[in-house]
Amino acid sequence: NDRIIQWKKGDTIGEVVAGGNGKGNGLNQLKGPRNVLIDKETDSLIICDTGRVVRWSRRSRTTQGEILSDNIACNGLTMDDQRDIYVSDNGKQEVRRYQWGDKIGTIVAGGNGQGKDLNQLSVPTCLFVDSQQNVYVSDNWNHRVMKWAKDAIEGVVVTEALDVEHDLT
Repeated sequence: NDRIIQWKKGDTIGEVVAGGNGKGNGLNQLKGPRNVLIDKETDSLIICDTGRVVRWSRRSRTTQGEILSDNIACNGLTMDDQRDIYVSDNGKQEVRRYQWGDKIGTIVAGGNGQGKDLNQLSVPTCLFVDSQQNVYVSDNWNHRVMKWAKDAIEGVVVTEALDVEHDLT
């Protein structure tokens, strides 16, 4: 439906708080939003949309968003204690950190093409950043979770799925 709907406790009808103006790339539209987080300090939504990351204010019933980053196949999205935003990019097989006002970002995981080496990712999806700025990445097609320490050039495997055949007879 290309929109973000807010449901307050007890509501029977949700309220559209972002998008809802048809599918598209306009500042008043969304096109396949995948992830959303709330920036409590600015009372805004950060949305991982097709090809871009956008911010929508929740304060003034905003009718359009602001592009924080574009030309990105974003999937995962998180924010650390310093309010830096981390975005996984399935197209570039990397995770970037965006500091306030930064449109380019810094690669913090992957970025060396798609693959299974410790400096590579293959369809990074979900993200988590701890208080030491270690980045945990769900490396989807490699069936593993990786941890990338701050300023690391490669990650370590935290856990991975075993390649086990199951006999169901």
